[in-house]
Amino acid sequence: MCGIAGIINSTAQSPERLRNLATKMATAINHRGPDGDGIWTDADNRVALAHKRLSIVDLTPSGAQPMISHCGNYIMVYNGEVYNATEIAAELRKTGTIFRGTSDTEVILGAIAQWGLNETIEKLIGMFSLALWDIRTKTLTLVRDRLGIKPLYWSFVNDTFIFASELKALLHHPVCPREVNKGAISSYLQKCYINGPDSIYCGVHKLLPGHLLTLVSGKSPKIREFWSMSNVAKSGTDNQFDGSIEEAEAHLEALVKSATSMRMLSDVPLGAFLSGGVDSSLVAALMQHESSKPIKTFSIGFEDSQFNEAPHAAEVAKHLGTDHTELYVTPQNAMDVIPNLHTIFDEPFSDPSQIPTYLLCKMTRQHVTVALSGDGGDELFTGYERYFTVNNNSAILKQPRIIRNTGARILNSISPVWANRMRTILPGRVSHLLAGHKIHRIPPALRDGQLATLYQSTLAHYSQPNNLMLSDEEIDDPVYQQAQSIKFKDSFSLMQFIDTLDYLPGDILTKLDRTSMATSLEARVPLLDHRIVEFAWTLPQIYKAGNGEGKRILKNVLYKHVPRNLIERPKMGFGVPIGQWLRGPLNSWAEDLLSHDSLKSTGILDPNIIRKHWNQHKKHQVNWEYHLWDVLNLQSWAINNSI
Repeated sequence: MCGIAGIINSTAQSPERLRNLATKMATAINHRGPDGDGIWTDADNRVALAHKRLSIVDLTPSGAQPMISHCGNYIMVYNGEVYNATEIAAELRKTGTIFRGTSDTEVILGAIAQWGLNETIEKLIGMFSLALWDIRTKTLTLVRDRLGIKPLYWSFVNDTFIFASELKALLHHPVCPREVNKGAISSYLQKCYINGPDSIYCGVHKLLPGHLLTLVSGKSPKIREFWSMSNVAKSGTDNQFDGSIEEAEAHLEALVKSATSMRMLSDVPLGAFLSGGVDSSLVAALMQHESSKPIKTFSIGFEDSQFNEAPHAAEVAKHLGTDHTELYVTPQNAMDVIPNLHTIFDEPFSDPSQIPTYLLCKMTRQHVTVALSGDGGDELFTGYERYFTVNNNSAILKQPRIIRNTGARILNSISPVWANRMRTILPGRVSHLLAGHKIHRIPPALRDGQLATLYQSTLAHYSQPNNLMLSDEEIDDPVYQQAQSIKFKDSFSLMQFIDTLDYLPGDILTKLDRTSMATSLEARVPLLDHRIVEFAWTLPQIYKAGNGEGKRILKNVLYKHVPRNLIERPKMGFGVPIGQWLRGPLNSWAEDLLSHDSLKSTGILDPNIIRKHWNQHKKHQVNWEYHLWDVLNLQSWAINNSI
């Protein structure tokens, strides 16, 4: 794992200044690659490529970057791992290619020289963001992996093009835009993250997963998609697996074994995150099956039993015979992390599990350099409880428009305080959907009548963020538009599609990348091997969400390795008691950021509304924990960036 950065400036600039700027950009992301660095510049074409190295495979200087191809036509900086590099290298040797070392960087360059960039990308199995400079055609190409596991930011201003693994590197270049994107803030207040292609700054973009950007010197960048989630979903829907569930299980197990085994390739110590849930337990079990000695596993625990999965993880670790380490998180641990969150993420990000994930990565890095994670199982195999909640309540969308509009008006008239009091007399699933502030999420879906809108409303924190913002700006949400253009056979598939394109790269993978890289730990995600993703989309939904619960087929594979009784329990998720902490040990910190003066000074949100929510939360009238966590992280980011 590494960090990359680069500049192309079509205007005159001294070689020294070009190198100095690239060095500053790379230094800002030193945590991504503390083992080495390199700068390559082409003064004539005013190009600079920078690299920070975290040595994982081929620890020798032969793996250093920026790396020039043997033919001398290409130079590349690259962040990630390609797990089938050995197989590709064997194929290239048949053509006469000779390798100096064993790094996947050299293999990728050799493949590009032999087959071209497009054919090479199709062959790669792994996670990657890379920048390739073609010396002959004076063309830069940026590429981001299919699922968005590795990040890549870019900006093009006044004929200067800059890119980097993290936003903080771009900010070290003087042309980087710094105008706050109010539309992105509106989106953030709904989701708790800012998904691509937008960022917190106008004019700074995230290259979307499965896309590449091409820039010919002196021209504007062009972007195209090389792997399409829409095509995967359409193809899977139209060409469903027609074998038995037992046959599907056998094929899935073979794929997951292959993906896991590939991701165990490393020249440094590696281990696995283990929560005791389905996904992480399966990854750990298959790792242990591949290993001749106990693998290292790591988990986080809480004193509050409502959030504590550590005992379950310990039971699974004991059964598998792993070398297990756990850490119990205290409010003080959280307080120690919170001041650094704005630096770790660079833009507002407020999934509360960012705290335990960072602490888990920090602890894990004390023992290993690489850790495998179970992320992706929920999105691929219908694992989230919310899928079933929305599906079971979707009948309301089929009611006549006049009934839906009347229902929307009634729900809008009920205050969150009264909604909390009503929940004791409502059925369980309905109560969960309408509790407290959630009651105001549903009216937009009732008016619209679309399942995608109902799902979007269910996920939203602030369903109407412009009501509390001092400016009225929004950005389009292309993911939901794509979802509505595909004829899915069931509601579960639509929700999984949305999450794979939005929640997965915007929240889950952003959190994993930033927290792991902040501790110089490489995190790998075998369940997001694109071969597994493509196969999962061919499976009939009954194989994934059978018997009223998710991950049916994944659980069946797991139960071949771990007893059912160690796994079957209500899903917890990787949450933290943030609501309690805000009323207790984090109260003083929160009060400072949510004071009327502080809110007024940043000038983003209406102080009166936020103060009202804060007071209601402190008095236990309405649980605004996630909304307030959104606001607190936004305020912290704004103040620390002098907004």
